[in-house]
Amino acid sequence: MGTHVIKMPDIGEGIAEVELSVWHVKVGDMVVEDQVLADVMTDKAMVDIPSPVHGKVIALGGVPGEVMAVGSILISIEVEGAGNVKESSQPAVVAATPKPAPVAAPKVEAVVESKPAAPVRPVVPQGPLVAREADERPLASPAVRKHALEAGIQLRLVRGTGPAGRILHEDLDAYLAQGQQPQSGTVAAYAERNDEQQIPVIGMRRKIAQRMQDATQRAAHFSYVEEIDVTAVEELRANLNEKHGATRGKLTLLPFLVRAMVVALRDFPQINARYDDEAQVITRLGAVHVGVATQSDIGLMVPVVRHAEARSLWDSAAEISRLATAARNGKASRDELSGSTITLTSLGALGGIVSTPVLNLPEVAIVGVNKIVERPMVIKGQIVIRKMMNLSSSFDHRVVDGMDAAQFIQAIRGLLEQPATLFVD
Repeated sequence: MGTHVIKMPDIGEGIAEVELSVWHVKVGDMVVEDQVLADVMTDKAMVDIPSPVHGKVIALGGVPGEVMAVGSILISIEVEGAGNVKESSQPAVVAATPKPAPVAAPKVEAVVESKPAAPVRPVVPQGPLVAREADERPLASPAVRKHALEAGIQLRLVRGTGPAGRILHEDLDAYLAQGQQPQSGTVAAYAERNDEQQIPVIGMRRKIAQRMQDATQRAAHFSYVEEIDVTAVEELRANLNEKHGATRGKLTLLPFLVRAMVVALRDFPQINARYDDEAQVITRLGAVHVGVATQSDIGLMVPVVRHAEARSLWDSAAEISRLATAARNGKASRDELSGSTITLTSLGALGGIVSTPVLNLPEVAIVGVNKIVERPMVIKGQIVIRKMMNLSSSFDHRVVDGMDAAQFIQAIRGLLEQPATLFVD
């Protein structure tokens, strides 16, 4: 038997260190080639680290939330044969194994739930109930806590088999499979609560926090809000979906907005730009790479619709849908999450009346979409019901003047209110 050490790989783009986000294995697990061992977070994306070998995990080189240098030891695996570590150096590797945590889990909760490692681990017998104090918080993800609450299970009675005694979904299943009775009823609607939940800011949440703070500190934000009558474009969208939805796919409002941005940017190239504030250089780009802000289980991600200027409505719609699905499933690549020149953000039905979106640096503009509502409007002296929507957009005042920002949004407004002009070259 030998030891195969896997070091933190060079992910590229000049990255010297990454954050260890989550382990998918623990010491003692058997792993197979290409099985995902851990997720690490770069400045732009979550990256899976697969195993190049079959074997048994004997040491983990870090804990979730730890920033690790490229080339540092990530994990050690016992393998058949010689491995890639000389005999004399093996003790140092094994010594790096973190000491097992006691059964009583630490009072910190992980943000991201571990995904089941392949091959799937069988149900682990629970054995005797775990004796934890009533006020002691077991280590478990929010999803596991929700599962336990719905099943009426007290987590302090469940033995955790995950890293550091973390309780997994399989542990809840094993608890119920052994005939343990869930507690009757849940927390009363008006009962006093004194529990607390401590959530470390790690992984994607840490990156989002850093980027948002950086953007608000460095850029001179200002927002501009305009009301748009989207009755005509919504009628066009419904008509196109009725005629072509079955063969070409359904259209949402987003591809129309992308098209309107592309057309408007022809007259406002200073808005489709990136600003390097250290070099004091503005780069205006001919290509329109639209970042579409997408909410995922691990936080806000911005996949990029590349060359939106060359895409039809259905092409844009298909690409937006593909990228959103990839982002929500954690499958979006680094290239798909970088390189945008302007961002479109929407909360859909939750869009509210007005918002103040934060710039996605080094971009200088972000277009925010609020919800569509029907309201009585006065048109040519008559009160009529129209579908109205606000655009709440933000700009970097160091690069974009207020008049240019207003005229850009007014151009988008004109295109959406007269949707035939979206397709006039």
